[in-house]
Amino acid sequence: MTASEVLISEVGPRDGLQNCKSIMPTATKNRWIDALSKAGLREIEVGSFVSPKLLPQMADTAQVVEHAVKIRGLEVAVLVPNLKGAELAIKSGAHKITLPLSVSETHSIRNIRRTHDQVIEEARRISDLISTLPEDKRPHFEGSLSTAFGCTLEGPIDERVILKCAERLMDAGCSEVGISDTTGYGDPTSVRHLIRAVRGAIGAANVTGVHLHNTRGLGLANALAAYEEGITTFDSSLGGLGGCPTAPGASGNIVTEDLVFMFESMGVNTGVSLEGLFEARALLAEGLPEEELYGFTPNAGLPLGFAGAPVPEPA
Repeated sequence: MTASEVLISEVGPRDGLQNCKSIMPTATKNRWIDALSKAGLREIEVGSFVSPKLLPQMADTAQVVEHAVKIRGLEVAVLVPNLKGAELAIKSGAHKITLPLSVSETHSIRNIRRTHDQVIEEARRISDLISTLPEDKRPHFEGSLSTAFGCTLEGPIDERVILKCAERLMDAGCSEVGISDTTGYGDPTSVRHLIRAVRGAIGAANVTGVHLHNTRGLGLANALAAYEEGITTFDSSLGGLGGCPTAPGASGNIVTEDLVFMFESMGVNTGVSLEGLFEARALLAEGLPEEELYGFTPNAGLPLGFAGAPVPEPA
């Protein structure tokens, strides 16, 4: 059974910017995030708490989080590679923390310098830290199965390894597990299969979100397949910015503008204004003039008479 409403989680300020050569000034990031929220995006991954030596684009994440948490109704998400990152995220007030576990251990070591066992230990320590906080101050803790559909360093990953990683993340205290096509290897059939397999291992309620890339042009097709499997949260990036610096050739998130247009055209409510996204895109282009932006919808414009999905009645 498919949902009549989905959550679009904007990851441009993190996954998008981390792959850019230019460094966006903090004030410009904040203006961009303001515009994204104004467009109706209810969850934005605003940065990652990683070493600024490795990713100088993320050096101001604490300041950005402190700004974003003041925006009413916005779920502020961040990525953390370890306990130290989680401590910084909690201190800054982030509402959601994502810890990536690359099912390709080679990629895990290259990406965050940790084996599977070490990542699971970090997950336990983060979970223990969160449990010491007052209930109303505890961030949502997601474990992400990165490189889930294949790795540019290892190739296909044994499904038994993937399912074991999912089980271990939940056992370590994660609130849920997301499935990530870090390298753009997925196709609609494999997306359907892996969602069913992971849900079979840890329960459907614990698998609600996917992070898909458009590296080979299958991003929207894969998102539709995930939606038809009951997934309700979809990561995307304004202008299609992004990729993974430690996975060669892993370029291109799904374009937020195109993803929103697809769902709204289908009558599925996103709560996001396409006109608002176009305004945010203009700010992005101004802030990163040397970066190429992607997307069919912003270039073609909206069809004559396009109204989008009906807004649900208040409960």
